[in-house]
Amino acid sequence: MSSTAPQIRRLQSVAPRIAQAALERARLTVVPRTRRTRAPRVPFVAFVSVILLAGVVGLLLFNTSMQQASFKATALENQATDLGAQQEALEMDIQALREPQRLARLAQDMGMVIPSTPAGVLDLSTGRITGKPVPASGGDAIPLHMPGPKKPAELQRPADVEVNPAKVDAARTDAGTKPKNTTDGAPTGDR
Repeated sequence: MSSTAPQIRRLQSVAPRIAQAALERARLTVVPRTRRTRAPRVPFVAFVSVILLAGVVGLLLFNTSMQQASFKATALENQATDLGAQQEALEMDIQALREPQRLARLAQDMGMVIPSTPAGVLDLSTGRITGKPVPASGGDAIPLHMPGPKKPAELQRPADVEVNPAKVDAARTDAGTKPKNTTDGAPTGDR
């Protein structure tokens, strides 16, 4: 116990000084007011305005270029459609020019006929003609247009029958039937 007595005495002498220092630190003091400086507004507003203006102009230019590209694409699509139609028409013309019937008609117009007897065969290595070729004559021509089937006589319409529309209308009126007009103006009858 004797060893702690000096420490207690020392603590009793030091404690008031520590408490006094803590009290000094805890006191509130008035902080001097610092003057706040504001940034100038004009350069900021000008900077934001320039950015907005640049954005609007850029958007307008982008929109204009997109519309020009759209017009160009539409024109190219129309041109491709026209060229496709023209190609199809030319292919149909080529197909019509290659028809065997057309070639046969042109050959007949030039006086060519198909031989009735087998023609000779030309051997290309020797240059000799084997077989017995006979020149074709005009009687050997094959008709290019075959006649169609004939209509039976029962279905043939007599050529000397004339129909008087006034008599037909009078007969219908007497019978109590009135001809009805169709959308094209022609009266409907027994069709």
